[in-house]
Amino acid sequence: MGLVSWIVVGLIAGALARFLVPGRDPLGCLGTILLGMAGSLVGGFLANIVLGGRTDLTRSGLIGSVVGAILILLVLRLVRGPRYR
Repeated sequence: MGLVSWIVVGLIAGALARFLVPGRDPLGCLGTILLGMAGSLVGGFLANIVLGGRTDLTRSGLIGSVVGAILILLVLRLVRGPRYR
């Protein structure tokens, strides 16, 4: 059940991040799920650094997933250039 819940949280977090960051993002449903799942890992990593002092790569909750996904979206836009802004 852990993988299914991680996919659902990834979809929700990715969709929220895409909604909160205005602009064009050519991602489909699978891309949105992967964005949310990667955001969860980034959010967990940042939470461990800020709160625990460790640098383990772990999953985070929904808020951390959304924050991580927003950071990933912003970095992708910087890398891709002005065409996707």
